[in-house]
Amino acid sequence: MIASKITGFSRFFSNIRDRRSSVFAAILAVVLYVSYAFPHNGWSNPTLLLTAIFIGLHLPDYSRLSNRLEERLQERTAIVSLGRLGRFALQYTFNAVVFLLFLRGHVVAADGFSGIGGLLGVAAITTIASQGAQYVGQLAYRHGFGHPDTNTLLGLSANVFVTAAAIGGLPLARQCFLVGGIGLGLVVFGLGLLSDLRALIHPQGGIAIFFGTFNPFHVGHLALVRRVIEERGVEKVIIHPTVVPRFHADALARGEIRVARVENGLQIYETTEKADPKVNYFPTGNRFFSPEDRCRMIALSIADAGLSDRVEVAFMPEVYARAGFHGVFRAIRRQHPGKPMHGIHGSDFGAMLVRTIMDESGWYYPFPVVRRGSISATAIRAGAAGLTSPSVERELRGMQAMPGEAQAAA
Repeated sequence: MIASKITGFSRFFSNIRDRRSSVFAAILAVVLYVSYAFPHNGWSNPTLLLTAIFIGLHLPDYSRLSNRLEERLQERTAIVSLGRLGRFALQYTFNAVVFLLFLRGHVVAADGFSGIGGLLGVAAITTIASQGAQYVGQLAYRHGFGHPDTNTLLGLSANVFVTAAAIGGLPLARQCFLVGGIGLGLVVFGLGLLSDLRALIHPQGGIAIFFGTFNPFHVGHLALVRRVIEERGVEKVIIHPTVVPRFHADALARGEIRVARVENGLQIYETTEKADPKVNYFPTGNRFFSPEDRCRMIALSIADAGLSDRVEVAFMPEVYARAGFHGVFRAIRRQHPGKPMHGIHGSDFGAMLVRTIMDESGWYYPFPVVRRGSISATAIRAGAAGLTSPSVERELRGMQAMPGEAQAAA
């Protein structure tokens, strides 16, 4: 009986530990509570207590809503700045309401907002600082530093602390709040605006880079290749498929996802009991052909289209494992010094993430295309015909005809 209870408690706390998003939300709620209770001696303030509890319980859902809004806007426009403005509008509204409640609930004094923009100004600055901190945290992770959730938690916690100290009247904190907040805002929105401007104002010629999962490469991808050759006059298009995204590699190492089976040449991923229910582990799907198969199908499609002299299929698994698409981008740039670089991408989540990576890798010119129509790799994986080249169709039929044991061995 006692052993059973101990085992039950152990599983309970293990589940809490594995739900990182909930743990981090609770930590941020504690940071918020302490940051505002300490300077104002408001440890028993009901407004502060209720706000901290609300954030601790609902921050993961709020974060997911913010992400979804940004993704939707970018999916419909392929404009980086518009997505970030949509996220800003939602978070700004939330922060303004929180500060108004803090003011009415005597968590902070009214004169705490004077000299740093007033209540609405403070809400705006802390919001852009929050977005900037999250961006910097994800940037650090993509370059091999830390964990995305931990980096984000540290950035948001620092923003909460500095904002509370600034409202509390600490002179140095006020300077840090204004300079740091505006600086982070310029980074995240400035980089997005520059990216959007480069998509409109660009040179002709040079090299085009096309990164993605290509799971598999289809006629829509091929149409983008033809368009960039025609509209930008590039001399060569270099296509490199994703190997194993670091996000998936890390989740596999932590035991949060696994390859459940191989079916029709596809590795089928699924979450495990260790997975965080608040995390979307498969934003681009959970069924993937192997990198080698995807690479081969790209080459077949390009050959069918008669574009082998204008299109190169690159595959740098060692570079990708070490530095991701950032490293692949730099390697391609070194191979073609002094030539304009163009980045082809669509507007779905995966494609806009690739654009972010290219934005971080150096000066280049985006070639965005808003996703429309019914052509999709998802439909092909579900069995739709006529959406790939003839050679790729034959390749897919061959994979589907393989016995399950042979697919797993392959």
